[in-house]
Amino acid sequence: MIILGLTGSIGMGKSTTARMFEEAGVPVHDSDRTVHELYSGKAAPLIERRFPGTTAGGVVDRDRLAKAVLNDPHALKELEAIIHPLVREDEKLFLEEQRGRGTPLVVLDIPLLFEVGAQDRVDKVAVVSAPAEAQRQRVLSRPGMREEKFEAILRKQVPDAEKRRRADYVIDTGNGLEPARRAVERIIGELTKTATVQNPSLPR
Repeated sequence: MIILGLTGSIGMGKSTTARMFEEAGVPVHDSDRTVHELYSGKAAPLIERRFPGTTAGGVVDRDRLAKAVLNDPHALKELEAIIHPLVREDEKLFLEEQRGRGTPLVVLDIPLLFEVGAQDRVDKVAVVSAPAEAQRQRVLSRPGMREEKFEAILRKQVPDAEKRRRADYVIDTGNGLEPARRAVERIIGELTKTATVQNPSLPR
């Protein structure tokens, strides 16, 4: 089984690209989705204990939590120490299940793949990218997003140019959905073929 890490900076179209893999039949483990589930489950009491007042009704209030950690590197590391092991646990179960099914290719959708060193957990890396102006327009059109918040997020992320340099594949979403979809299909074809060569017993 080949594990493809999918990443990209904020506003680059990574979530849309991940859906393209899913629509093509490739199982995707979405770290963001897992975090959302944890915020309304087992992580909520742990976060409330460390950051009082950041939950309501047993569910993490993401805006309150962001205010508590966004400009405090120490607080952010403490939050990551709570969340990252739980996400890894869920990811491990996902991979074990897919291996048991004989799945040739899976995607780990990890927004901060390079930032947390997760490239060591995958076989190949695909970076979703777009021109800086398109990125800015997309992000600033989001409800509640402000210029200063956008800049603060960017400062915590590996620059797009560096991600592209370190990637095995770059999926450019700046030219629309169809070119990006064709890029996804090419990657799936190449990696599925590689997985089949490595393990001839996999379904073709």
